[in-house]
Amino acid sequence: MPRIILLGPPGAGKGTQAAQLAEAYDIPKISTGDLLRAAVKAQTPLGVEAKSYMDKGDLVPDTVVIGLIEEQLQSEAAHSGWILDGFPRNVPQAGSLKTLLDKLGQSCDRVILLDVPDDEIVQRMLQRGRADDREDVIRNRLVVYRQQTEPLIAHYQQETGLETIDGNQPPEKVFAQLKSAVG
Repeated sequence: MPRIILLGPPGAGKGTQAAQLAEAYDIPKISTGDLLRAAVKAQTPLGVEAKSYMDKGDLVPDTVVIGLIEEQLQSEAAHSGWILDGFPRNVPQAGSLKTLLDKLGQSCDRVILLDVPDDEIVQRMLQRGRADDREDVIRNRLVVYRQQTEPLIAHYQQETGLETIDGNQPPEKVFAQLKSAVG
């Protein structure tokens, strides 16, 4: 019954690896981006609230995001475990998540960081060919990620332990190391 938080910079391969782990363990991959898009499309109460922020170009408040995650963690699919893909992104979100997990009587088994050097991230993201994947934009996203996430990494190293996996190797090797870390 693995319950995993998967951290890493944009372009590190979290989504790909989380999807493979979810399939291997038959547990849901919970990504805040996917949750927001699905809730908006389904016009759920939280989705309607999220859309009001997104339409203005504002960040969706943590309370809304945590509400969406709570719905997923209470779902039947998540009873056998889950993978949080890229959440939390900062220490306050980690605190909110801990409070939520305590409320639900759940805990996190593993916090795993996919570590990839910035220059490799830039190359990977440039190869995707998306309109917003320009080198200056990517490097700025990495600066923001490092500012927000470095304290989170230190938090988990002290709080629950953090396993770091070198994400700068072939995807199948990364996956094998992830499976080994999950146990």
